[in-house]
Amino acid sequence: MSNESILLKQAVTNSIYHITPFTLLDFPDKTACIIWFAGCNMRCHYCYNPDMVRSKGTISHEDAFKWISSRKGFLDGVVLSGGECLMDKKIESFIQKLKEQGFLIKIDTNGSYPWRLKSIIQNQLVHYIALDFKALPNQFYKVTQSGLFNKFQQSLDFLININASFEVRTTIHSQLLGSQDLMQMIHYLESRNYTGTYYLQNFFNDCNTLGELPNDYQLIKQGDFSSTKFEIIVRS
Repeated sequence: MSNESILLKQAVTNSIYHITPFTLLDFPDKTACIIWFAGCNMRCHYCYNPDMVRSKGTISHEDAFKWISSRKGFLDGVVLSGGECLMDKKIESFIQKLKEQGFLIKIDTNGSYPWRLKSIIQNQLVHYIALDFKALPNQFYKVTQSGLFNKFQQSLDFLININASFEVRTTIHSQLLGSQDLMQMIHYLESRNYTGTYYLQNFFNDCNTLGELPNDYQLIKQGDFSSTKFEIIVRS
């Protein structure tokens, strides 16, 4: 059985791991909570949620929904993150219930479930999407321990073609991605006709990661990279 198949099998019981009750940072211009889903079909070396990725969830959809409903009037939206939230086979019905309560929905995803993402969008259930661009094919397995680049590309192309409200973001550690890699990733996005904002995120130092990476002091700065087709913003 392939490594990817093992990861998928382990994630069958994917559920909710944790709830962050309030954020002003994760949903642009909105007050929100974050629902963290357990399990992931990738094993990114820089992932700072190793327990979440390896564990099963402890919170049911029903309990999460009850808590979120109690915040109606205080929160504008709900961020669904993880882990990989789209691994949850029942996530669309969960989102539908949240939308019926008047909440806006943001999804953080690695793009590996394009059919589920497409269904959610076509049913007008999501307001904003953050799509993780891990690496190009030649570096993708090194970064993610998975062979899911084509699935990511399907999601990216779909979002571009329908002019969805979304951003693309990449986390950077110099042991995994260098300046040349990032330039090639920028050129790739240009070739796919992406015109949104591309966020480059420096690695979070001093935290436990799946790949047990050391601190990275080769940080990129605003202005190090540019594109004629879209804005590039560096997040610290």
